[in-house]
Amino acid sequence: MTITKSVTFIAKEGSQEKMKELLSAMVVPSKAEKGCLFYEIFQYENEPRRFMAVETWENEDALDGHKASAHYKVYKSSYEPYCDDKYSDELEVLG
Repeated sequence: MTITKSVTFIAKEGSQEKMKELLSAMVVPSKAEKGCLFYEIFQYENEPRRFMAVETWENEDALDGHKASAHYKVYKSSYEPYCDDKYSDELEVLG
């Protein structure tokens, strides 16, 4: 069963460019991972400090592999100084 998630990040005031850089660096290597069906980062036009990652994985093993990847570890160890808030939601695809 596929897993689809959205992860929202609110950058600290003045840190949106650094947050954009860190999140954007995740796209190409994540899309190349086995089991990645969709992976994109969005920046809200009306709230430039707000970003959303939307990702879909074939299954839990693929998501676990993503969390064990080198690029995920770099992101995980780097984003907190630039982030005011972060939350994620599991999404159900309808239709």
